[in-house]
Order: sequence, then structure tokens, then C-alpha cells
Amino acid sequence: MPRKKKAVLADAKQFQPGIDSAVKFLVGATNGILYRHLIGKLTSYTIPELRLHSGGGKRFLDIGCSWGRWSVAAARLGYQPVGIDPSLGAVLAARRVCLELGLKADFVVGDARFLPFADQTFDTTFSYSTMQHFSRQDALIYLAEIGRVLKPGGESLNQMPNTFGIRCLYHQVMRKFRSPVHFEVRYWTVPELQRAFSSSIGPSQFSVDCFFGIGLQAADAHLMSKKTSAPYSNVGIPP
Repeated sequence: MPRKKKAVLADAKQFQPGIDSAVKFLVGATNGILYRHLIGKLTSYTIPELRLHSGGGKRFLDIGCSWGRWSVAAARLGYQPVGIDPSLGAVLAARRVCLELGLKADFVVGDARFLPFADQTFDTTFSYSTMQHFSRQDALIYLAEIGRVLKPGGESLNQMPNTFGIRCLYHQVMRKFRSPVHFEVRYWTVPELQRAFSSSIGPSQFSVDCFFGIGLQAADAHLMSKKTSAPYSNVGIPP
């Protein structure tokens, strides 16, 4: 059994109230490298701020939801979230977190390339660091699925690292610019993203999420050490 799973089970057996055991050990994988000091030590949920207005009961699809942090953020804004993720363990954690926080959200185990929803089901779709793991062919299938399940006039918000981001360039140098394999991150240029999103979903705009990291959120500043908090001054400001 992988070491991380053993740690989750050991933590769960202690039956201590507080942060869900799975989330304690998922935080490094879902939130980024600057959260790794919190693995197994998380004391509060890392719930980000969505760059969206109040939901007013609109249906919100969180693609690649993992333990549900963005679904929680959407529920707090008044949306009706549905999270989808291929990991049963992550989906079960998301259900537990929402139950603990007293929030209503639905979660489904599934593949983002084959969304199990009818056409024009959602007012808003959202994904954070999901498309980056797909091959170009699978990414286009994924985008077409987003376009299919969105209602006319709907909105899609997606985070995606780009080829020339500072941290992204570092990663590409470290792997000597070879082609990515398996779950490794794929990097697109902004013009490539513009064409892909505009073709499948509609007219698209771009804004900065973070200059010096992937996943870093200003709402989590209170959880960061002094060493890791400096990049927060460069977190993108919502348009």
C-alpha cells in the first residue's frame, strides 16, 4: 500500500475531530508545492475565492473537483455545485467535507472527457489544473464536452499553466523540454489556448492567476509560512 494511503488510514483511526484525514494528505497534490509543509498538518480547509459573482441558485460544474474545495467556494457563493472527479476516494472526501461544513453539493465519479450530463445542463463550468494533464487530443475532447454541457450564454472558468509562465519555464527546463508523458503537465501558449477555448466554448479572455507558482491562492495566506508567503504579492487580481 502506498505510503500516503497508510498515513491517511493511520490518521483516520485516531478519530480526532477536525480536518478530514484524506484532505490533510491531498492538500499537497491538489493545491501545489508551496502547500507541502501542510501535508498531514492541515488545521483549516484551504477554501479559495472564486472569480465569480453570486450564484443565485445557478448550476455549477466543478471538473476535477478532488476533495471539493472549489465546490465549497461555489456553494458559499450561492451556486448549486456538482463536482466530478475520477477518484472515488477524493469524491467521498468531498462529500464528507461538505457535510461537515453544512453545505449542499453533489459529487460524481467520472471522466472529464465523457461528462455524464445532458446537453445544456450547467450555467457555469469550472476547472483548476485539470486540462493540463490531458494530451492535446484529449484536451480538445474535454473542451468540446464543456461546450456541450453549458447552457446558452453560460460561463466557463478554467485555470491552465501556460508555456511562458515563470514557474512553468522552470519545470520545462528541469525535464529538458521533452514531450510530457502520463500525468505530467502539458504547457500551451496563450494563442493556442485562445484558439482551443474559442472554438469549443466561445469568445475567451485571459487573466493572471499567479506568477511564481501554480495553485497558490491569496485566501490561504494565513496558512503559509514567511518563507512561502512572499509570492502572494504576485497573485493575479480578479478582473
